Amino acid sequence: MKPTFLQYEKPLLTVMIQTPSPEDAVARIRKSIPLGAEAFGLQMESFPRELQTPQLYKELLGEMKGFPIYVTNYRKGKNTGKTDEQLAEELLAYADLGGTLFDVMMDYFNPTPGEVSKNPEAIRKQKELIEKIHAKGKEVLMSAHVLKFIPAEEVLKIALAQQERGADVVKIVTGAETEAQQIENLRIITLLKEKLSVPFLFLCGGKTSVLRRVGIHFGCCMSLCVYEHDHFTTPSQPLLTHAKAIRDDLGF
Repeated sequence: MKPTFLQYEKPLLTVMIQTPSPEDAVARIRKSIPLGAEAFGLQMESFPRELQTPQLYKELLGEMKGFPIYVTNYRKGKNTGKTDEQLAEELLAYADLGGTLFDVMMDYFNPTPGEVSKNPEAIRKQKELIEKIHAKGKEVLMSAHVLKFIPAEEVLKIALAQQERGADVVKIVTGAETEAQQIENLRIITLLKEKLSVPFLFLCGGKTSVLRRVGIHFGCCMSLCVYEHDHFTTPSQPLLTHAKAIRDDLGF
């Protein structure tokens, strides 16, 4: 059966691989599988540019042993200084080599604070990129890292725009600095579940990030987690062992 992020019995436990060391990446992949990993997230911007090669990419995909694979090629990290056109071409090249779900930033071709571009020309190029990825038989996630609290109506507007641009999965990362904002973010999940026709991943950072842990209980399609925490990983992403316990203990 073809790997996919669009059909699942339980929200997928997706282990993010975010390290500059290929050896470390391989070790984390191998250690995650027996602990219950169900998918992987390969963040290519983490590797030094000289290591961002087809050979490394294929080696890491081989280690992931047919699991669904989510691929990012953000403009941060080791990709700093690349143009969005370069990033898009690299993403297409990765799609040719394998993988399942490819991340198209919502401000590709028009870098914008909060990553929500409304520029017509950028939107046109994003749609073309998504069509090219789909033509290769791959799935597309569109991401917007807003990184601050925004009202429910604004979150829904962003999500619907991502869906309209052709995304198979929508991803929005906001924030929460108070308990009230955290509770509102939990309410927003139910709104997205009601209004969207595609799977979604709604996350938040800040001082109160319980959404990262219980979002899969309310409608998020996957949990982005890590094998272990170190200075390379995203602190708010839960450990795989914790994410699995939370998901399964909540009755999925």
